[in-house]
Amino acid sequence: MDVEKGHLFIGFEIEAPKEPFVFDSADFTTHGAVVGMTGSGKTGLAVTILEEALLSGIPCFIFDPKGDMGNLLLNFPDLAASDFRPWVDEAEAERRGVTPDQLAADTADSWKDGLAAAGITPERMRQLRDGSDMTIYTPGSGAGIGLNVLGSMKAPALDWDTQGELIKDEIEAFVSSLLSLAGVESDPVSGPEHILLSTIIESFWREGRDLDLATLVGQMPKPPFRKLGVFDVDTFFPEKDRMALAMRLNGLLASPSFAAWLEGAPLDVGQMLTGGDKAKAAIVYLSHLSDAERMFVVTLLFSKVVSWFRTQPGTSDLRALVYMDEVFGYVPPTAEPPSKKPILTILKQARAHGVGLILSTQNPVDLDYKAMSNAATWMVGRLRTENDKKRILEGIDSATGEVDVDVVDKQISDLEKRQFVMASVRASEPTLFGSRFAISYLAGPLTRERVSTLMADKKTAAEKNGAVAATGTAPVSAAPTEEGPPTETTEPDEVAAPAAAPSTTLVPSSDPVTPEPGADAVPIQPEVADGVVSVFLDPAATWAGEVGVDPSATYYRPAVAATVNLLYDDANAAINHQEVFEAVVFPLGPVLTPEAIKEVDHDPRDFRAETPASATYALPDVEIDTKTYWTNLGKDLTNHLIGSRKVTVYRNEALDLFSRPGETREDFETRVTAAAEQAVDEAIAKLRGKHGARLERAQAALSKAENRVADTEAAAGSKQTEELMSGAGDLIGMLLGKGKRSNPLGQAARRRSASSEARARAENARVALAEEQAELEELKADLEDEVADLEDEFAAKMGIEEVEIPLEKTDVRVAELKLVWVPTG
Repeated sequence: MDVEKGHLFIGFEIEAPKEPFVFDSADFTTHGAVVGMTGSGKTGLAVTILEEALLSGIPCFIFDPKGDMGNLLLNFPDLAASDFRPWVDEAEAERRGVTPDQLAADTADSWKDGLAAAGITPERMRQLRDGSDMTIYTPGSGAGIGLNVLGSMKAPALDWDTQGELIKDEIEAFVSSLLSLAGVESDPVSGPEHILLSTIIESFWREGRDLDLATLVGQMPKPPFRKLGVFDVDTFFPEKDRMALAMRLNGLLASPSFAAWLEGAPLDVGQMLTGGDKAKAAIVYLSHLSDAERMFVVTLLFSKVVSWFRTQPGTSDLRALVYMDEVFGYVPPTAEPPSKKPILTILKQARAHGVGLILSTQNPVDLDYKAMSNAATWMVGRLRTENDKKRILEGIDSATGEVDVDVVDKQISDLEKRQFVMASVRASEPTLFGSRFAISYLAGPLTRERVSTLMADKKTAAEKNGAVAATGTAPVSAAPTEEGPPTETTEPDEVAAPAAAPSTTLVPSSDPVTPEPGADAVPIQPEVADGVVSVFLDPAATWAGEVGVDPSATYYRPAVAATVNLLYDDANAAINHQEVFEAVVFPLGPVLTPEAIKEVDHDPRDFRAETPASATYALPDVEIDTKTYWTNLGKDLTNHLIGSRKVTVYRNEALDLFSRPGETREDFETRVTAAAEQAVDEAIAKLRGKHGARLERAQAALSKAENRVADTEAAAGSKQTEELMSGAGDLIGMLLGKGKRSNPLGQAARRRSASSEARARAENARVALAEEQAELEELKADLEDEVADLEDEFAAKMGIEEVEIPLEKTDVRVAELKLVWVPTG
């Protein structure tokens, strides 16, 4: 049957059996509801709607809580029994009393007849298979294509000024579902847990930064802001309580089974629905999850759909169709589960962007009336109770306002299997129709093993290409593993047969979370003992290279900055010298090694208190959270300094001189020389004091002797002159005859005797002077010898030796040890 593109052939009108019931796809922009009890055929109807949407090139986002929607991949145009033999229920064959091969053959015949009656040709089946691109995503499991629902919380490409409310709604939905998954009840308006997480995410997204769950948890103990409302963070939500919440969420991350939630294709609705030349179907398989896990995934995915459609331009055509197979519990009339708000947002706002939502349920009483009033198209099958029918009629009346509900009431009561009443705001009268035979083989809910079979080729191709398969439908080739009967066969009278499926398309993961440098990386800063300061090293610190800093790194390793006061004291050397020892200990290990102690000159400007964005931390090899570790580190550092640190000074033992710490040998030698010269001068002065009296006496005696010599020589000269003159006078007198000699010989003798005596006295004086001179010279010589001996003695005492002044335990005081996180590659 030829159907115009954009029109959906979903069955035949009951009042005119040969008249195809064709629905305009654009009508689904105002959303729809498919309601019917188990066995009414609602799942088959939903499958036909999705098939027709894909045939019209409309991508589909499908929530599959029961596991039925994977049947869309069971499209077998050859209609051969061998194609769908692996997919028939062998238990059903046994109940019928036939072999599985016979059941497969019977199914093939029934399938051919059903499709022929509906006017579905193999060509149209191939058109669906070859023109669609189907993927079964299995969040939290590796059965299908994994979905990284938690690994990356990508900042939405929306404007905060114009769409801030929408972004906050997405944040609220995520946080609500995350806390629900962790078993934490917290009100979005007043709960400190909800407010803290929401504010952290908002602070990242406002800056256009993506984050992941690990980073979110890591930010909780020390968030990137100081206030929440009018109170500081610690007052509003104490750090110990924040750490308790972080530990609870960390429990999710630490669970071995939780790793699957962080693996697979990125949670990018745009990528899941668009790209390529085929209509994509993203089937999110949820049957393997617990109720809490389903709520988390459904809420998160619906919020992502909201963010995505708000980025799309307006259109009146159906751009994408969102379908949820069994909405029970997600939009209840009285409760407010986290999934409710994004679903209602889609129902209210998605129309303008060409996105339609179809909700399916067998429990109409559990649907919120607000949701029901926003569904413009109702397709109602057989219902279980009158109460269900009453609820549906109320919903139709509130949604359409013009349809005669009494007529609908009677029509619903008369419905048979696979028959439906369609009520729409676009039609004044309800329409009765029967759903057409599905192209897809409705094998019932798929187990994870069968999902794995369907996705096997895609996963293999993804592994070969090193990419995450985000789209594409794997061909069905291998048989599923043996298993029991499905929990529910939705359409036992409709059968399908396996056939080759569409080609596989691989799309690499976008915006992947940067892998951590090691398996020891954690997003939350490890706890540190009370009283220990924890800071981050500024990569601009002058000594950052000593610890291998990578300024661009977000991976931080622990180090310790140490400040130690040292006292070098020695009474003999009169030294009382103080030093401040600064060092960084890196890396930290169970044993403190000399190589780990790097002496650096650090100061407060080298450290930052603020937690860097997207920081991850290496798990320390030591117990930094215990006081014992820090006490022992202080002791070990003290022992290391006692054994390795000394002050070397110079000593002159003879003079009892010591150098000052830091004084060079040359400077000390100069000081020693000056001291020695001063000592020699002082010794010489003492010698002069010792011999001064003798010298003075000897000098006085010498002066006296010199005077005596002068006097005696003068006297001797005078006597000799007198003698000569007297003798000459006598001789002249005699010669002139003026007198007579009166004993002239006696007088001459006396004169000669007096002259001789004077000369003798003069000689004696000269001898005495020589003796005094000799004595003085001898005294001077003795003094000079003693001075020379002193100089030689002090010259021998000029030697200099090195003396080491060690540290004792009482000389070492650890002033501060603080934890420093170092960014390394």
